[in-house]
Amino acid sequence: MSAQHRRGTRARVVLLVGALTLGAIGGLTPQFAEASSHREAPLIAADPAVDNTDVYAFVSPDKPDTVTIVANWFGLQEPDGGPNFYPWATDANYDINIDNDGNGKPDISYRVTFSNEDRRAGGTFLYDNGPVTSLDDENLLFRQKYTVSVSQGVNDWRPIAHGQAAPSYTGAASMPDYAALRQQATTALPNGGSAYVGAAEDPFFLDLRVFDLLYGGNLSEVGTDTLAGYNVNTVVLQIPQRDLALRNDPGRNPVIGVWSDTERRSLQLTPGAATPMGDFVQVSRLGNPLVNEVVVPVALKDAFNGLAPSKDATIPEVVRRVTEPELPQLIQSIYKVPAPATPRNDLVEIFLTGIAEKAPTLDGSAPPIKANLNSQILNADAQPTAFQPSEMLRLNMSVPVTAKPNRLGVLAGDLQGFPNGRRLGDDVVDIALQAMVGAAQTGKLVDALAAGDKVDANDASFSTAFPYVALPSRGAGAAGASNAPTNTAIAAPLTDHDDSPAALLVAVGVGVGMLVALLVGGGWLLIRRRSQSRDA
Repeated sequence: MSAQHRRGTRARVVLLVGALTLGAIGGLTPQFAEASSHREAPLIAADPAVDNTDVYAFVSPDKPDTVTIVANWFGLQEPDGGPNFYPWATDANYDINIDNDGNGKPDISYRVTFSNEDRRAGGTFLYDNGPVTSLDDENLLFRQKYTVSVSQGVNDWRPIAHGQAAPSYTGAASMPDYAALRQQATTALPNGGSAYVGAAEDPFFLDLRVFDLLYGGNLSEVGTDTLAGYNVNTVVLQIPQRDLALRNDPGRNPVIGVWSDTERRSLQLTPGAATPMGDFVQVSRLGNPLVNEVVVPVALKDAFNGLAPSKDATIPEVVRRVTEPELPQLIQSIYKVPAPATPRNDLVEIFLTGIAEKAPTLDGSAPPIKANLNSQILNADAQPTAFQPSEMLRLNMSVPVTAKPNRLGVLAGDLQGFPNGRRLGDDVVDIALQAMVGAAQTGKLVDALAAGDKVDANDASFSTAFPYVALPSRGAGAAGASNAPTNTAIAAPLTDHDDSPAALLVAVGVGVGMLVALLVGGGWLLIRRRSQSRDA
């Protein structure tokens, strides 16, 4: 993408406003579960070890020829949660998928699998029996080895790296220098890439009291980071752009779609044992934040977790749920903000196709958003006839790294931010709030919601170097008491709301885009009740 093209895109983003509003409004509902995708569906709530929570994808700020993908599992971890803590499942496949041609199927996937080395036997209940200063410390009694494998989209899995995962964080006495353990759990990938596998502080930040009539019905219930002090299991991959791009040419083909999923085998339970049996089945999935938990009704949440992205837009009910959404009416009933008029075909473009002037539509109409940002249709070597609308986190790798990131991302004219990928410091909740209330149509922020949820940054600082995520927290009871690095260049809200009309228009437009994903994601599930292979 040339500099002139980027300038044109930045100007045209203002036109996103009208197109994005509806989806955003639909995103925040009383079904807003426990963070981006923490325990969002009945079955996965009972199997947290394989529950996808969040996915982030961004051009690496210190290595701009690479992309960093962060995929998290097993949310809401407290360091006090012994004696078993938070192991990775050894009978599961933890996958990160990339679609670079727009057909809704993975063109390259990275899989992480695990094996246990348990030295406790019948001798002790402890996870570690003394300070752990290295991964091979004799005091570390439970260890997990990992293998990273790659596939070119046809189940041709090939191991490319091996390592030992950093353990669950059990406290400052047991693990006085987790940064050293994290460094040892980082391994090299081919062509100059890197992988980290282990624990991290949960990077998602928000106030979850949205359940109580959207922050108390009068925004009186805001300002508390609900996830402060909690940790997650994370896989962080840093991959050269050429390895991800269609035909290995990021110059001609800069747009990729990213999502994670987990596959698990059925377990045969006997007294004292659980034996994996049968084929692997997809049990969890995550692309854009807030989709399954916010939009999907309980009866359909499990089905969405097993649905392949290539099937998302093949369900007629999806179109109706997007073009005539119910959720704007809920916002109107609580905050008296008039719901936008329907139908809203623009939402299909926002979340199923990515943003592009020539993005395909489901009803054959012209794409309503006159901007080129992050649809795979922009890739020079993509085949338009093979394009399949599908929900995933889309990233245009050619957008330069922002010198001073804005937490509102594209909303504030920062085209490197959400929904063009997702950085660790992007404030997806505030983006969604403004999009919901129709600010895109008015060209200004709605005063009643201008402060959002008043949680503008993560409680723990992110790092400016790989793997970027913060070190594990010391516990929910000690919010902010993290072992994280002090360098906050990536995550800090470097600028606040820009109240200029142009910036407001841009900001609101992008927020809607994000929320659209929520709407669309929920609709697709309506008639899906059986898990499907992602390659179906």
